[in-house]
Amino acid sequence: MTDMLVRLYALPAQPRSPLADGIGIHRAMAPERRLVVPWIEQTFGSGWAGEAEAAFASTPTRMHIAVFQDRIVGFACHDVTALGFFGPTGVDEAMRGRGIGEALLRESLTAMRNAGYGYAIIGGVGPADFYRRAVGAIEIPDSTPGIYAEMLFPDPLPAEH
Repeated sequence: MTDMLVRLYALPAQPRSPLADGIGIHRAMAPERRLVVPWIEQTFGSGWAGEAEAAFASTPTRMHIAVFQDRIVGFACHDVTALGFFGPTGVDEAMRGRGIGEALLRESLTAMRNAGYGYAIIGGVGPADFYRRAVGAIEIPDSTPGIYAEMLFPDPLPAEH
């Protein structure tokens, strides 16, 4: 899986599509850690849970979550495996197709831009067409396996990072 590059200073100016009623996105807070990390581990595996723990190690956290009817339905991290990297990110399978993934992506990339980054790297991309369409991401040549080359994988990586 290749890495992709996003020009944060040139994020598409498309207005964000409104999410369905009852779906909210906010930056995760430290008190939510014991709810969020187990959900990520159960839904996406221990590797992503480890990255989520790293997201909670800074203040403000480096994670946004999507909530529907008082339950977590998605998340997106940035600056966890490496500075300047977006991911991992995931949406509950039953909630996909509602714009949650794109909203989480945009919130995280906006947070990175506001922190002073000019570019973001999306590491180990699964759905390249999604990132191309949503934020104009381009593939980085010869970036496989990238920073993940020597990593121990506790469980298979999900199809989208």
